[in-house]
Amino acid sequence: MTHAIINACKAVACRKGIAISTLDPPVAEKTKRAVVSVRYGAMAYVATFWAKFAGLRMGDRIVVRTDRGVEVGSVLSMPAEEAAEGPSADKGEVLRKATAKDVERLREIEEEIVPKERKFCEQKIKEHDLPMKLADVEHLFGGTKTIFYFLAEGRVDFRALVKDLAREYQTRIEMRQIGVRDEARLLADVEHCGRELCCKSFMQKLEPVTMKMAKNQKATLDPAKISGRCGRLMCCLRFEDEMYDDLKRELPKKGARVKIEQGVGEVMGYEVLPQFVTVELEGGREVVVHVSEIEKELARPNSKHGSSTRGKRSSNRKDKKRNSSRDSNRNGNARDKGGG
Repeated sequence: MTHAIINACKAVACRKGIAISTLDPPVAEKTKRAVVSVRYGAMAYVATFWAKFAGLRMGDRIVVRTDRGVEVGSVLSMPAEEAAEGPSADKGEVLRKATAKDVERLREIEEEIVPKERKFCEQKIKEHDLPMKLADVEHLFGGTKTIFYFLAEGRVDFRALVKDLAREYQTRIEMRQIGVRDEARLLADVEHCGRELCCKSFMQKLEPVTMKMAKNQKATLDPAKISGRCGRLMCCLRFEDEMYDDLKRELPKKGARVKIEQGVGEVMGYEVLPQFVTVELEGGREVVVHVSEIEKELARPNSKHGSSTRGKRSSNRKDKKRNSSRDSNRNGNARDKGGG
């Protein structure tokens, strides 16, 4: 239908002597928009936001619209450009740079409103005799919601408490139960290393950290030295665990026979990070070499599977025990017969 109309217009134009370009109309370029990473909220969430205006820089205070409401955040990255194709479900929107009025409103929330909300909530918790501890209060910048973070051993029936809070503040109330790791994320600032807490600066998901990771890294097992501000194992143990596994794969196992420049010996130990290996030579002398100095790993003599001497010794001990138990049983049977 469209082509027929175009052809008819061309025919009329030709009869009247009007020149019409046969080229297609130029396609309008897609508009671009800035995309930045932003940290916001009491839990230090990090997400990607888009802005219709330019001029954002790292460290700028901005007002953003998130899935929770209107909040104040900080820009963490330099803006990147992407094609603007309407609102994106996985990105929030940067509304504006924070003005002096916005900063003053934020100060008022943090220094005046939140302390009052916290005091009122703690008072109501005591009145209702609820088995919970209030950790922190987050009053959203837009005023549409107030979040009360609390700790408790189990489930808590706080329906009466929520009614009191909603009646007092006339806004949406959210009660969020958290653990000790989230409490440190909310309230603590600096870790033993002198840097800001990992969970507060860049981590989004708190993965489990196990004692096996600490043992794998040969870290001290003193809880005071490997525990973070939350009282649990430090998250950095998890960060380095994969690297330790990769480095250990490059090292020979303890008890393996290896050939080095000084001769042939048995691996007695190793240091994972510097990649040093302690080798006991056949003469009894111990030397420390880098893993790159090991020429090759040798099979055990008189062993098809290369089993270690340590394994042989243990099997010999088991055989001796077996033989001695058999001898004792025979002697006992002989005594029984003699006594009969």
